[in-house]
Amino acid sequence: MSANTPPAKSKAAKADAKAGSSKRGGAVSLGSLRNFIGFQLRRAQDVSFEAFARRVGSADFGPGHFAALSVIHANPDINQVRLSRATGRDKSTLTPVIKNLLKRGFVQRHRSKTDSRAYCLNLTPKGEHHLQKLAMHAEAHDRRLDQIVGDIHKGLLIHLLERIVTELEHDLHRT
Repeated sequence: MSANTPPAKSKAAKADAKAGSSKRGGAVSLGSLRNFIGFQLRRAQDVSFEAFARRVGSADFGPGHFAALSVIHANPDINQVRLSRATGRDKSTLTPVIKNLLKRGFVQRHRSKTDSRAYCLNLTPKGEHHLQKLAMHAEAHDRRLDQIVGDIHKGLLIHLLERIVTELEHDLHRT
């Protein structure tokens, strides 16, 4: 190596530079954040959601809407509290999603027969049709994630993510 040749970057430094690159200007070091699972989960989720929305062609109709439609489809007459728990959304983020689905005519809402304070949700025929279209996009998006993760690691990754959810939910309810 000559005196003018810069030292080779380590794998970690290259990954850090790539991970922290900004659209306007060079690389940004993530520092210790690079090793925080929660931070990396959030980054992966954000990029995955953006890629899904771009695939669908609608910035305001992303994976959260697809998740809500999917769970409503699989659970006719589901109430909003159960939908919130199943999709991991709190009331403040689920309410706008439901309003959007209602406005577009994808779901219908009616009072629960067993609890007059609760609303139940069902897909409309228009919602069923839209869910089918979104499912094709979701499957294509998931195939891309499969390419990134690899068949060998997919089961382990899903298992670890489910374990994170289960353990942290347990911790939340224990306190």
